[in-house]
Amino acid sequence: MRGGNLVADRKFVYFFGKEETEGKNSMKDLLGGKGANLAEMSNLGIPVPPGFTITTEVCVLYLEKGSYPDGILDQIDAAIEKLEKVNGKKFGDINDPLLLSVRSGARVSMPGMMDTVLNLGLNDQSVVGLAKKTGNERFAYDSYRRFLMMFGDVVLDIKHEYFESAIDAKKNELGVKQDTQLTASALKQLADKFKDIIKKKTGSEFPQDPRRQLQMAIEAVFNSWNNQRAIRYRKLNNIPMDWGTAVNVQTMVYGNMGETSGTGVAFTRDPATGKKEFFGEYLMNAQGEDVVAGIRTPLTIATLAQKMPGAYTQLVDICQKLEKHFKDMQDIEFTIQEGKLYMLQTRNGKRTAAAALNIAVDMVNEGLIDKKTALMRVRPEQIDQLLHPMIDPSAKYEVIATGLPASPGAAVGKVVFTAEHAEEMAALNKKVILVRAETSPEDIGGMDAAQGILTVRGGMTSHAAVVARGMGKPCVAGCGALSIDIHEKVFTVNDLRIKEGDYISIDGATGSVILGKVALVTPGVSEELKTLLSWADEIRKMGVRTNADTPHDAAVARDFGAEGIGLCRTEHMFFGDDRIPVVREMILAEDEYARKEALSKLLPMQREDFIGIFRAMQGYPVTIRLLDPPLHEFLPKHDELAEKFRLLEAGGTASQAAAAELLSLKELMERVESLTEINPMLGHRGCRLGITYPEIYDMQVQAIVEAACELKAEGMDIVPEIMIPLICHVNELRTVKKHVVNVIESVLAEKNVKMDYMVGTMIELPRAALTADQIAQEAEFFSFGTNDLTQTTFGFSRDDAGKFLPCYLEDSILGNDPFAVLDQEGVGQLVKIGIEKGRSTRPDLKIGICGEHGGEPSSVKFGYRIGLNYVSCSPFRVPIARLAAAQAVLEDEGRTLQ
Repeated sequence: MRGGNLVADRKFVYFFGKEETEGKNSMKDLLGGKGANLAEMSNLGIPVPPGFTITTEVCVLYLEKGSYPDGILDQIDAAIEKLEKVNGKKFGDINDPLLLSVRSGARVSMPGMMDTVLNLGLNDQSVVGLAKKTGNERFAYDSYRRFLMMFGDVVLDIKHEYFESAIDAKKNELGVKQDTQLTASALKQLADKFKDIIKKKTGSEFPQDPRRQLQMAIEAVFNSWNNQRAIRYRKLNNIPMDWGTAVNVQTMVYGNMGETSGTGVAFTRDPATGKKEFFGEYLMNAQGEDVVAGIRTPLTIATLAQKMPGAYTQLVDICQKLEKHFKDMQDIEFTIQEGKLYMLQTRNGKRTAAAALNIAVDMVNEGLIDKKTALMRVRPEQIDQLLHPMIDPSAKYEVIATGLPASPGAAVGKVVFTAEHAEEMAALNKKVILVRAETSPEDIGGMDAAQGILTVRGGMTSHAAVVARGMGKPCVAGCGALSIDIHEKVFTVNDLRIKEGDYISIDGATGSVILGKVALVTPGVSEELKTLLSWADEIRKMGVRTNADTPHDAAVARDFGAEGIGLCRTEHMFFGDDRIPVVREMILAEDEYARKEALSKLLPMQREDFIGIFRAMQGYPVTIRLLDPPLHEFLPKHDELAEKFRLLEAGGTASQAAAAELLSLKELMERVESLTEINPMLGHRGCRLGITYPEIYDMQVQAIVEAACELKAEGMDIVPEIMIPLICHVNELRTVKKHVVNVIESVLAEKNVKMDYMVGTMIELPRAALTADQIAQEAEFFSFGTNDLTQTTFGFSRDDAGKFLPCYLEDSILGNDPFAVLDQEGVGQLVKIGIEKGRSTRPDLKIGICGEHGGEPSSVKFGYRIGLNYVSCSPFRVPIARLAAAQAVLEDEGRTLQ
């Protein structure tokens, strides 16, 4: 190792094991999750192979300075001496060597993203000593070839495939299928072959000195913090880049010593469903990497009760103890060495959205946690996953194969065989299913890009299964009936050949692989979700409304718990075969009289729309935005009209009818051209339409108030909230509001009805936010249209930003897509200024946001912190916003998402 000049008078190495444990669970920031939990298990008296943890601080310093802090080497040497004393073995001894594992461990779980080296300390001499000491030559050389393979891959950066190819060649030579069928002689030959690969690929011999091996392995773990897959994983999961990883060095125990030994992974509850049952898999005569890598299909944990009842009973007892202690579902790794059980890891287990929800609710009912803790156990984005599609129960389809139901949900997509291709297709908005023999950490980008994952090998705790569950992606694993020919880009199952680009569907709840596309449906709200959201409603202080333009959407939103409509876009009511001709008649009218004639035909249609929406919302507030887009958006495209004109002209104008049609079409083209705008986002739209064509807004307001009067006569209390869009100056609002109020009062007088109403505005331009104190003189409520406010603040067109935003995100110019996650530093500050200025004029000003940011968790929480009364979002995001709003309150109390 390289020394450094940094002064290090603090502790960098923490020992764990038996009576000498120095750490505890609360030290995760320093020891990483794995190291802290190993220490905690040792403190609880659970059998843990002793070891030591090098802190995350060392990783950060090493990566920043390229050297270690002073004193770190002495601390590592002291920890090794302790290990030698505890184990009664010497590190580097050629006759009875102390062997070590080296694992990474960040403060949060990053499954499959970081690297592990097992059996460290073996060399050409000590492997002979190990064989003599154990009397098991096969075990010794199996351990050595594993160490060489891992060291070559993880430390020396030699592609895993070179070693795998050598293993496959040896199995083919001997006519065997499983690694466990390789003899001691064959394993010895493989070890020699692996050393040859290392020399050929690196130009150097494999290092025989155990101390040098350990130094190189520790550096490799630190460097792995910044490998591409780890960086990608952190970006996908919003994990800070500067945390660093700890290194856990631990005494080796062996699951590959024969049929009285084994290794496995287990969960205290089912990580796919949340069901309270012991769940897991194991392999006899294997090491841990065999289980998670999916090289062999493992056995279900329940069968261990018959094979090794004593170890199984002890394992169950320990797992129950751990769950009660940590008060969460645990993901554990264990090894049984010649009948003796050792615990290698425990951590809060990754789980599907459904499992997260069910476990949180069940643990409250069991008295393990309280409601507030449960609310912080479910991430808002997991609520979105709960509403993911499932196969339509009425659909007919052909199941061509069945694997393990590794992560629930259903997906349809084109077959791709590489992660790179999956990312390329996703960039083109193509839906794909990633089909692999087994996934590895390098596949993380493709797994994220795919709709679902299908693997030939691997079990319920394989890399594919664990990562898919964390992502909320459907996954079918261990589908052994499939055979992939990566060169031909095809997989076969039975007599079928499925080519890359062909459609398949997968059902992660049943393990089914389905030929072609199958119809999907979105599930309803479960009782568990209703329960959790009811707890959220008890806590949150901010309202949650929906963006809805039809009675159907309004009804869906109410079922999801919306407390009103924050944005009803009236322009969406202008489309439809029965309406668009009338709308075009209104737009193309030659004078005000003709325009009002057309509007009179639209009036009853709009009135019925509002009646339906008011009725669906059952008396909850409804904010209705008057017409916003420019008028040309309701007309045919100029290019389409020009093509039609060309075809008609080519057909001749012999008849009077043809000539008249051509003349009419030409006039329409001229009108469309006159209305088309160079930059419609900043053009003749919003309140500018209401000022230049006040009769349009007059009709809409009349329809709104007449609808409210009709329902009031039925006994429903309606308070219409009429929103004037795209204000940049108080005089615009004052002018339009005068017309609006005149129409309202006129209708109420005619109907002889008394009704409360509100007139407010949409803040979607920077000038409006900056002069909100003036605008609040006229507006009774504000609704921040954060979609347009983002466009006008950044100067990005949402429709065109896709050409460069991916590059911005990839190069970290921006941390997030500002149209998906509210830009708190820029757009957010304008919202904050608008709130403060608006309430300086009108202290009781009701304020919300109605852009899609209203359903994005971090944006919802920001809205709470700056004083919004409510957020409004699309119907299916309402449950997300309800949970995020509650978590915002709990975070104010100092709680964090778990």
